[in-house]
Amino acid sequence: MKTLGNVIWVVFGGFVIAIEYVLGSIALMITIIGIPFGIQSLKLAELALWPFGKKTKHKKTTPGCLSLVMNIIWFFVGGLPIIITHLLFGLLFYITIIGIPFGHQHFKLMRLAISPFGKEVVYR
Repeated sequence: MKTLGNVIWVVFGGFVIAIEYVLGSIALMITIIGIPFGIQSLKLAELALWPFGKKTKHKKTTPGCLSLVMNIIWFFVGGLPIIITHLLFGLLFYITIIGIPFGHQHFKLMRLAISPFGKEVVYR
């Protein structure tokens, strides 16, 4: 069922979201300071391409206040447009009963796009 959900996801907007993450990653990696943000954006692109069967959780060892500072910078530099995209797609998918699982995935990705540092992707 995960595979079918992922295939439908890619066809109905998942590929567009993944491309948005990759383009954001390239833009962030232009400067040396933006490389950690670009790498995080690539991790999010992989999750955005195949979200079914995966979940996120907090890392057991966080680097202290560094992840908080990185999340604040991420929110204003690259996260806000992605958060808005996930919100709009999620609301659009929640209109129909069939689209509810896909809307749920967009809201999962939106929560991750708000603060991606200090979290890891876990396969169920």
